[in-house]
Amino acid sequence: MISIVDDDAFVRESLRDLIESLGYDVAPFESAERFLEAACLVETSCLITDVQMSGLSGLDLQGRLIADGHCIPIIFVTGLPAEKFRVRAMSAGAVGFLSKPLDERLLISCLETALSPSIGYSRPRSRSSRRMDSGIAAAPGATRPKSRGASLAAR
Repeated sequence: MISIVDDDAFVRESLRDLIESLGYDVAPFESAERFLEAACLVETSCLITDVQMSGLSGLDLQGRLIADGHCIPIIFVTGLPAEKFRVRAMSAGAVGFLSKPLDERLLISCLETALSPSIGYSRPRSRSSRRMDSGIAAAPGATRPKSRGASLAAR
């Protein structure tokens, strides 16, 4: 199960369409609080979340999951690619930190990394672990989905 947390309905539904087109089950949430209350939290194999949201931010959500002992690979998507946020997210073990508008190839590559059994995800991740941020090109073998949903470009 891939969980998506974003308070922007357009982005949330676009991400859901893309991830479902790749064959994954998706659970979309409009807030970090709703995600934390959801029964599917324990079934989540990867979390894709916005950084800045009303209520708990994506970074606060990451901290809460770590504090509660949930070891879920997290991919951040943001319209505010401030270096301090990227450093905080990646230092806490994020798999990726991507800027909006999203490059679907980078998102797919991050998702493949997060779900790869060879990675053996655990926190904290070493610097040598394969992680993606908005300044790193897509990993070799990353593919675009054949059937894409709505564009992921920011409004």
